[in-house]
Amino acid sequence: MIYENTPRLETERLILRKLEETPDDLNAMFAILSDREANTFLPWYPAENLDDVRRHVRERYFDQYAAPAGYRYVICLKSDNIPVGYVGMSNNDSRDFGYGLRSGFQHRGIATEAARAVTERIRAAGYSYITATHDVNNPRSGEVMKKLGMKYCYSYVEHWMPKNITITFRLYQLNFDGCPDRVYKAYREKYPEHFIETLA
Repeated sequence: MIYENTPRLETERLILRKLEETPDDLNAMFAILSDREANTFLPWYPAENLDDVRRHVRERYFDQYAAPAGYRYVICLKSDNIPVGYVGMSNNDSRDFGYGLRSGFQHRGIATEAARAVTERIRAAGYSYITATHDVNNPRSGEVMKKLGMKYCYSYVEHWMPKNITITFRLYQLNFDGCPDRVYKAYREKYPEHFIETLA
């Protein structure tokens, strides 16, 4: 296993790097986190101000950067190196892989390009698997998972706070170590309502 924390990556169009505690990066994150369309399927409400953003990035980025290993990137276009989205993996056992983009940058293959680069880095570091989930009402997110080679495992129903809504999630998994039958079972064990869908 290679222990590294968010090493800079580049793709044909993108720079993937750590978030920096600069006015430019914080303002860019405000544009992302306040974008109502981009945050429709996320557990938090859109950011109202920079204080909301500072709390969010302290917990989800800067605190994570203090760990020995992790992958918490902002997605930037090479043209200006300004964050337009994010991609990364959680540090817990789920190894939950997630991504998001400002609405004006969606549907251009950017999420897939960024996610592919990060998953390949995670694979090279020696991790055995990642998982990802998406709301059944957000199938485009699932299409990114499929393009990464992730396989659908099961669906489960969760009540989400603070939005106080009930959501059906689909869990996908990508195993890197030649064990195709391994399935992360924690959500299935935690939530009583779970099932396997027949997907096209």
